[in-house]
Amino acid sequence: MTSKELIERFKLFAINNATIINILPKDTINQAYSNQLIRSSSSAGANYRAACRTKSTPDFINKLKIVEEETDESIYFLELLEHFNDHLKDQIKPVLK
Repeated sequence: MTSKELIERFKLFAINNATIINILPKDTINQAYSNQLIRSSSSAGANYRAACRTKSTPDFINKLKIVEEETDESIYFLELLEHFNDHLKDQIKPVLK
């Protein structure tokens, strides 16, 4: 996969997460986890784009580690939202994959 393809994939990941957030019931749990998810899912893509602009290999590796952390955090919050919103499992599962 090329860097341009990954940039688009991260963008789609953030968009898909935002779409899920928009259909969640507005309650305390969903609100808290949604706030975290929207930040981490969009941050993964932003940090990948930053990694593509680095000038050194160590800086590139460091940025990719941040991308990995933000992606893992997004997965965690998606799993929590899936747990508390059984009725949306069919919408959440594809984003988790």
